[in-house]
Amino acid sequence: MRTDTRTTAPPLPPPAAAPRPRKRPRRATRRLAIQPLPALVLALFLVFFVLPVLWLVLAATKTDSQLVHSNPLSFGSWHALRANWHALTDYQGNAVFLWLRNSTLYAFLALVITLCVAIPAGYGLAMTEFRGRRTLLIATLVVMLMPNATLVVPLFLEVNAVHLIGSMWSIILPYAFYPFGVYLTYIYFSTALPRELLDAARLDGCTEVGVFRRVALPLAAPVVALVGFFSFVANWTNYFLPYVMLPDSRQFPVQVGLGTLLNDVPQFNPTVGSLAVQRPELALATLLAITPVLVVFLFSQRFLVAGMLAGATKN
Repeated sequence: MRTDTRTTAPPLPPPAAAPRPRKRPRRATRRLAIQPLPALVLALFLVFFVLPVLWLVLAATKTDSQLVHSNPLSFGSWHALRANWHALTDYQGNAVFLWLRNSTLYAFLALVITLCVAIPAGYGLAMTEFRGRRTLLIATLVVMLMPNATLVVPLFLEVNAVHLIGSMWSIILPYAFYPFGVYLTYIYFSTALPRELLDAARLDGCTEVGVFRRVALPLAAPVVALVGFFSFVANWTNYFLPYVMLPDSRQFPVQVGLGTLLNDVPQFNPTVGSLAVQRPELALATLLAITPVLVVFLFSQRFLVAGMLAGATKN
């Protein structure tokens, strides 16, 4: 009898059901709770910094009576702005433009001298060891912390000894003396500049001047921009030194010129004669005085941020 050796295949399992697509969990929406302390700080900044600038801009568009009686944060008129502009430019034969030109000349010439002196000085203090180095650093720090007004009388005596009173160099040379720039570059070169890179350049045959010019100076571009900006702002806003050094009003920078305009406002000086200046014209002159600093800041803010963060991290 033949036996059937074929085995029946086991029944196939039923097809598995297709997996249902999982629903993505809904992201919990974060509700931003307003913190009272940061909101209060921002409100104080708005009141003490933004509102005065806004008022100053709007004041230049008003007449003197509108400035007193109208809403402080309301716009005046374009006609009043043009009238204030013509009155300001006619003051003492375009004196305001002469003051702006003087400020530009003093600030930029002093800036060039500052960069040519402060950057190499900071590099030398950071990279070399010599007798009296610590004393020199302490003296630089002390002079940096002293108020500028305390140095005016010694500077006047020194400039008078070399017979430079009344010349533009009586302003430019003291402006170029900028210990903060020396100390800032010293901090940068001593913390953010890798010594191994400088040693490799020396092994390749570079002299110390070549190492500074070809390696250290290109890497120090952010701190150079930082020193240049701070020096320019300090030179542009300095009032007391040119007020003491310069006897002729045609040599005044714009900051001292603003003081002259302030003395010719009848509400502040009742004895003013035909050279009376209205308060909206003074506000417009103030806007002209701060515009160059604002322009320089806008064009250099990328380098300023890089310079402020230089040396913050260590590789």
